[in-house]
Amino acid sequence: MGKKSKKQKDSGKRAAASVEGKELSKQQKKQLMELVTQLLQTCMVIPDGPKEYEYFVELHSIVGKIRALQDGLSCPPLDREKAIPEFLEWVRKHGVDTSAVEITSFPDCGYGLQATKDLKETDPFLTIPRKVMMTTGTAKESLLGPLIEEDQILQAMPSVVLALHVLCERRQPDSFWEPYINVLPNEYTTPLYFSPEELLQLKGSPAQSDCIKQYRNIARQYACFYRVFQTSQNAEKLPIKDCFTFDDYRWAVSTVMTRQNQIPTPDGSKITFALIPMWDMCNHCNGTITTDYNLEKDCSECFALRNFQAKEQIFIFYGARSNAELLIHNGFVYPENELDRIAIRLGISKGDPLYEQKNELLKKLGLSVLRNFYIHTGMIPVDPQLMAFLRVFCMSEENLKELNSKELSEADADRLGDIDVPVSEENQEKAWAFLQTRTALLLRAYETSEEEDIELLKKEDMNIHERLAVQLRMCEKRILKATQTYAGERKASVKGDKSETAAA
Repeated sequence: MGKKSKKQKDSGKRAAASVEGKELSKQQKKQLMELVTQLLQTCMVIPDGPKEYEYFVELHSIVGKIRALQDGLSCPPLDREKAIPEFLEWVRKHGVDTSAVEITSFPDCGYGLQATKDLKETDPFLTIPRKVMMTTGTAKESLLGPLIEEDQILQAMPSVVLALHVLCERRQPDSFWEPYINVLPNEYTTPLYFSPEELLQLKGSPAQSDCIKQYRNIARQYACFYRVFQTSQNAEKLPIKDCFTFDDYRWAVSTVMTRQNQIPTPDGSKITFALIPMWDMCNHCNGTITTDYNLEKDCSECFALRNFQAKEQIFIFYGARSNAELLIHNGFVYPENELDRIAIRLGISKGDPLYEQKNELLKKLGLSVLRNFYIHTGMIPVDPQLMAFLRVFCMSEENLKELNSKELSEADADRLGDIDVPVSEENQEKAWAFLQTRTALLLRAYETSEEEDIELLKKEDMNIHERLAVQLRMCEKRILKATQTYAGERKASVKGDKSETAAA
């Protein structure tokens, strides 16, 4: 797509040439394939519980050996600062009006967009045409097309398609998207870049398990596609065929994970994944979604979510994500997150004498006997699903028989999830007591207190990964402590009501 200037072409050729000098010997290629096979076999295991962290250490060790063999094969580092002028020239040439914004580096969050003039809430400040976006559609039109058509995994995983698309275009000296790719970060702060020691900082947090699962998934994808690139005829012409390194794949996956958005296909009939240059420079804050896609003009339109003054950083709202989700998928923690929450896993033991009755009632409510629930930041930490589960968990045989003997109406189900409509005083007291005890146990799983975390964050020698882990666990502890207090107060109010009733 499009023509490149001689300067751009020469720049791309130099970038490609800088890695062409490195080539693995036959013995090294054999070792690499053996390690990739070992990685794939290890990824077939799905550990849980206390052995999960040991499993991550094993995976990380195998990946470390692969990375050592591939040293010097990965793409050379990008110089973002030097690439910005050419990038701005490129987007303007293709119809992006940048008059309201400029790219600036901010002390706490790196590059972002700064207003060049005062903006009022809902003012449009950026419009990006489809032609500069990288999408799963442009991937199918590229050299990747035949492989996508052949590979069922790629057909089912558009995010992976986009990651491989970015990586292939980075290796293409004459890529249309070279100016965009050159302003992308060299690495990310997602947990895919955490060492085992750094991930240990998340001990006690449910996010640690999610980080390990993510690492396993990406390692498995890498191993699968490494083998595909060595065997498929449709991979012969790919620029990454002989230099597909773990570091490059991790980078490409993180690029997509931290920046992708969903837009409609040109005919508006489906949704596709896209990378949106310039717009993806915006950093996150609390608010509402203010980006939309204009199908008639075939462009993404972004509007100010509040008033911004000239020289002020422009923020957008990434969506309703917990801090754990922001860390895992975006590589940052947002302590002021108004929509933060923490997952807690609750279940009913098969040894419970009332297991069958409780299971039956939970099915009527669309819940299962073992699943993750969430407690939230804010005034009311308990949502209706969690409240309903707590009540069923603590329910008497008499109440269970009564509710299971009839069809549950929508109103009945709503009442079970309503904090202020108890099944009985006894059930209400037990439910709050259970939640109070459970949050206390979850708090004990962390190896530090919130106060200790605050002191740790004052240390200047802490690296960014450790800092993010400490920030996350501190946010989670605050939610747990607030919920523990809330449950204790609700339990006390039930006892108070009992005392008043007895006195009367």
